[in-house]
Amino acid sequence: MPKQLILCDCSGSQEIDKDALEATTGLPCSKVHSGLCTHQLDATQAAIATGDAIICCQQETRIFQEIADELEVPEPPFVDLRDRAGWSADAAPKLPKMAALLAEATLADPGEKTVDVVSEGLCLIIGKSDVALPAAEKLCDVLSVTVLLTDASDPPASRSFDVISGRIRHATGALGQFELTVDALRQVDPKGRGELGWDAPRDGGRTGCDIILDLTGDTPLFPAPEKREGYLRADPGSLPAVADAILTASQLVGTFEKPLYVALEPLICAHSRAEQTGCDRCLNVCPTGAISPDGDHVAIDPMVCAGCGSCAALCPSGAITYDAPAPDLMFRRIATLASTYLKAGGTAPRLLVHDATHGAEMIRLAARFGRGLPADVIPLEVSALAGFGHAEMLAALASGFSEVSILLSPTTERDALDHEVPLARAIGGEDRINVLDFSDPDMLCDTLYEMPTSPGQQTDPILPMGNRRQVARLAAKSLRPDTGSLPLPDGAPYGAVLVDTDACTLCLSCVSLCPSGALNDNPDMPQLLFQEDACLQCGLCANICPEDAIAYEPRLNLTDAALTQTVLNEEEPFACIECGALFGVKSTVEKIVEKLAGKHSMFATTETAKMIQMCDNCRVDAQFHSENNPFEGGQRPKTRTTEDYFSKRRDH
Repeated sequence: MPKQLILCDCSGSQEIDKDALEATTGLPCSKVHSGLCTHQLDATQAAIATGDAIICCQQETRIFQEIADELEVPEPPFVDLRDRAGWSADAAPKLPKMAALLAEATLADPGEKTVDVVSEGLCLIIGKSDVALPAAEKLCDVLSVTVLLTDASDPPASRSFDVISGRIRHATGALGQFELTVDALRQVDPKGRGELGWDAPRDGGRTGCDIILDLTGDTPLFPAPEKREGYLRADPGSLPAVADAILTASQLVGTFEKPLYVALEPLICAHSRAEQTGCDRCLNVCPTGAISPDGDHVAIDPMVCAGCGSCAALCPSGAITYDAPAPDLMFRRIATLASTYLKAGGTAPRLLVHDATHGAEMIRLAARFGRGLPADVIPLEVSALAGFGHAEMLAALASGFSEVSILLSPTTERDALDHEVPLARAIGGEDRINVLDFSDPDMLCDTLYEMPTSPGQQTDPILPMGNRRQVARLAAKSLRPDTGSLPLPDGAPYGAVLVDTDACTLCLSCVSLCPSGALNDNPDMPQLLFQEDACLQCGLCANICPEDAIAYEPRLNLTDAALTQTVLNEEEPFACIECGALFGVKSTVEKIVEKLAGKHSMFATTETAKMIQMCDNCRVDAQFHSENNPFEGGQRPKTRTTEDYFSKRRDH
């Protein structure tokens, strides 16, 4: 049964054309209500009870969720037509934009993958006694508290919670699985009368806990501490901050769902081969330290990963992909927004990419108190701004959007975007991708309204399908139909391998280590072959080359030649002096003869020196029939039979 759009004009404050929306979206629509959250709650209840409603209002989701709970039916999906389209000072028609937002809302979302995290309430409070001990008194009734004092104070008289003293050397983990190493560890000595004292200090003490409440005010124990779940920090000099941290800690008991933000395919990871390091982009960009080397590939700790998406945006091979949601859903959302807007009569839409907190609030404030978004600006809410890489930007342009603007938030990880935006601009056009860094809704509106109007898509929109590299290439060919090769910034994941043929000896070490198969050999001829569209520019071949004969040229070759193998270097093969079979490289064999013949004990004579010029089969045959054959053994012993055994018994 198809979904039904439940419409509301919010007390007549926006215009909604029911018939036009039905025609453009293909979905049945309710009549246009005016107060679904107030005097028309009965209509809301009836719609939610069907289980097929899409509520076209997002401000009062709490009320609608409560209705669903009372009716014991699944929570309905919501789409915000009012703040994102209806409330706008733009006189242009809002129908194309509304249709696009509604079409996107109907896309099936498989939901995020999660893993259960259990916290039993073991809490470690770190700080000086004047702050840490009062915090422990407040938490000890709801959590199992241990206080690690960092000053030289004596143990407290209270035994309502455990107290230790020491210095943290190392800490790992996240909510439910922290592990710490403590030096100068001292525990309370409970023996004797009078004041409690400490026992003798020792180094290397190990402990574990579910929650860490850091009230030291010093350097945090972890990188990006605000992204480490279960690790709470507060300025010890701020009573409100300490109180908030205590309240948060008290709620971290039970079983929680931890999203699995990224997926890893180790087999195509280009991090390392044969102990030679190649690509380390994800390692360098991860703010939380969740990524670590693990042999030829990397490993990701899902408990530490905060889901910023930077690693997925920068991964050249696609070994790491953002999985909340998966890339194919993001591409479908982009294509659906663009195609529906254009089919509904709109022209030259602009895409505004924003996050679910700062960006969404900016749009709501702009609609309620300002001019709202222009009618041709379509907002796209994403869970990780840093994960919106060059492939997604190019897909948007090639799908029909005239421009892409990314609205940053104060918490956005910008390292990945600083790399991806210039790359996307180099491929898709400098003036078509914008980065907006505003915290003022009016400034956001002014910028969007004042942007020059773009002519829109000049070619037929594409349908972005495949992995991110395939989509980026498809989009680039659509955006640059008459371009052969585009120069790209340094560090781009596309490009050519340049070989110094004078230095290259065709040892083919690069071929054996290439993780993507871009470099290959010819089994019939001494050739080094290269397929440009597969090259990741990971650096492995240049790092392993013993002759330093390899360099890189970052570029995007849009011709069909990039899809075929070309010869980077080739030489004349050597013919075996016995059978004539071709093997090896003629220049290399001649150099070996020059260096070893008559100069090395194994090739001291003319006959042994000739073996250098033989193929494998002839060399083995010559060695076998030579004097002092190392393969020649003594006479084989006679096989012992049953008759031999019995005759020996008879003789005795």
